[in-house]
Formats: sequence, C-alpha cells, structure tokens
Amino acid sequence: MRRGRFQVRVSAGKDPSTGERIVLVDSVPIEKPGNERSERAAMKEAEKLRTLMLAEADSLRVARTKSTVGALLDRWLPQHEVDPTTRMNYESQIRNYIKPNLGDVPLVLLVRDASERLETFYARLRRCRDLCSGKPFVEVHSDEGPHDCDKAGCRRHVCKPYAASSVRQIHAILSGSLSAAVRWGWIAYNPMPGVKPPGKKRPQPRPPSPQQMARIAEAAWAESSEWGLYVWLSAITGARRGEVTALQWDDVDLTTGVLRLDANYVRTADGMILKDTKTHQMRRVSIDAPTVELLRKHNEDCQDQLAVLGLPLRDDHWIFSARPDLSKPRDPGAITRRYSRLAARLAIDTQLKQLRHYSATELLTAGVDLRTVAGRLGHGDGTTTLRHYAAWVGAADQEAARRIGDSMPSLPVRGEAT
Repeated sequence: MRRGRFQVRVSAGKDPSTGERIVLVDSVPIEKPGNERSERAAMKEAEKLRTLMLAEADSLRVARTKSTVGALLDRWLPQHEVDPTTRMNYESQIRNYIKPNLGDVPLVLLVRDASERLETFYARLRRCRDLCSGKPFVEVHSDEGPHDCDKAGCRRHVCKPYAASSVRQIHAILSGSLSAAVRWGWIAYNPMPGVKPPGKKRPQPRPPSPQQMARIAEAAWAESSEWGLYVWLSAITGARRGEVTALQWDDVDLTTGVLRLDANYVRTADGMILKDTKTHQMRRVSIDAPTVELLRKHNEDCQDQLAVLGLPLRDDHWIFSARPDLSKPRDPGAITRRYSRLAARLAIDTQLKQLRHYSATELLTAGVDLRTVAGRLGHGDGTTTLRHYAAWVGAADQEAARRIGDSMPSLPVRGEAT
C-alpha cells in the first residue's frame, strides 16, 4: 500500500531494444484508508487488476519495449531500402509531422490506442496541415507593440488541409516501421491494419484540349526551339518530366524513330541525381516522322552550339541543357515553373504533368488499345492506366461498340419471310 492506494506491479520480461526489465504498473485507490472494510474491498479490486495485467503480459498484447515512436523511426529509416526521392520525402514527413506530434509517444501506448490516436491525428492534418486549434489567430505581426492588425496588414492564419495522399504516406511510414518493430521483437503485433487512413480520391485528370495544346506548343516554340521541343516531346511520348530531362543523344534513334527511356533526373536530399525510372524498367517509345525531323534539327543546332566552343557533339551530351557545353541536364523544377508561367500567360488552367495526361487521353479516345498506352506511359500493366483514365477508356469502348455494330449484317425487317 502506498499513499492510500494498492500498487500492482507485473513483470513483462526484458526490453529487446535496451535489455532493461519492463514492469507494468497500476494502482487501485482505497476509499477510506485505515478502514478495514475499505482496504479489503480495494485489495479485491487490486487482485482483479493483477490478473488482468498478468494476462496482458502473458498474451503479449502490449509492446515489450520502452522505446518511443521517434526512436523506432531513427532505427528503421537508415536500414529501409527505398529510392533516394522517396527517402527524401520520408525524411521530410518524419521531421515535419511525425516526430513533432508522435515522436515522444512510447510504443506501448501507440500499440494500445493506435486507432483513436492516429485517426484523430490524420483528421486534424486533413483539416489544417499546421494542426491549428481551429480558432482564428495572426501568424505574423508586421509591427511590434500594440497596433491595429487590419491597418498594419498582419498575416492571419488560413487553414490549408494536408493532402490525403500525403497523410497516406505518413500512414505507410508508420506501418512499415511498426512492421519492423514486430520482426525485431520490440512489439508483439502491428496495430496499423486497424487504423483507417484517408480514402483515395478517384483520379480526375484534366488534360488540355487539342486546341489548348496547340496554343501551348505554339507559345513554347515562340520562346525557343529547345523549349518548344521539350513541350512537344512531353506531349507526344507521355513521359515523366524527369525522364524527358534525362534524355541523351544516345537515347534517340533518328533512323528508326525510337526513344529509349531508362533514366530519371530527380532531386534528393543530396542534390540532383540520375536514377532509373519510377517503375525501375527501361522502355522504348516510338515517335512519328515530324517529331524525328524536329529532333534532327535540334541535333544540328546542338552541333552548331558546341562548334563555337570547339567541341564535337557526343552521344552522352544532354538533349535539354542550360549549359553551353551541354554537360548537365536542365533542372526539372525550373522546367515546371517555366511551364506554369507559360500557362498563366495563356490563361489556361493546366500543369506540366498534364501533358502526360494529354498523351494518354488522346491515344485512348483515338482507339489505341489499353496495353499499348500503358506501355508508352511506363505503367507496369493496364491497371494503373485504367484507374486514371477510365472515362477515356469508356469513350474508346463506345467507339468500339459502334464499329462492331457497323460491321454486323443487316437484320431482317419484322414480318418479312426468312
């Protein structure tokens, strides 16, 4: 008995991460300390509590470690195999959202109340990425001391929901790290299957129309032939921005009209790097004769540009480069910003990634089969393509129905002899 309470202590073995002994501790209050009847009643409750705690420890329904969520992530991420871009995103999520809000939470508590704790956390992020209280406040005061915020132009907080896809990435990080904790013997089971992440919104791509695409291409060519070719090639091939940026002259066969897409130029925590494609597979994409001629003309321009420096054009030179010697690819981020400025000037609501959507939708509505379109886009199979472009698959399917109907023999008129 201690301070009017019966304390219950149960050993739950050793912490596999630290080697320390884990002791589950709880207590039962005595209604009237010193009163025999009250103490006897409290002792019975303490015995019941001890039985429950023993069962809890024996069945390993609680975490068997004193480690925190933050300590687990510090141990898990360095050994987790993932590509550099994804690692950079994981590090950002852990640094900005997971550790500040969950880093100090013991695993024993997270395992016990994962659903309630995490679903509440996800809901708050979906309401406001800054996890504000919901009450209005001023983020930045432009003047010090007493003043009128409206006259001073102080910046008031505006809630910005965190994207569902980003919250799902947080869910994936926690799920992966807790799975590792189970393998390492830190916890008995992974509670994440019982936690509901935000639902996935059905993709609704909004590519530019053919008329808008014509205006975009024309405006890009007016700026420079290289910029016009980049926009043109992105729309023709449906390749990702980093894949087009990573093209070298060795990747282009001007005789057969085939592009080899086997690299992706991306930003990581260590700077820009050249890596394999998002699906880790090389693919070849055919291009039409006019596009081949545009590439051939750009090849001649590159030769002229290097001739001024007294250099020959080599196969490993980059097709799109901001350097006079073509020794480094263009920054994909700068390309995205340039395209946004171009679209804004034309008053067209579109983004660079929607050139990929444009390519896919035009092919599907033209009746090109799903498998071919998926191969050009670099999708592993048609499932991803179908999920993103179901509306245009439907349009192509209607055209297929019309064609098969037109090919059928005429039906006899009812009442005529057969």
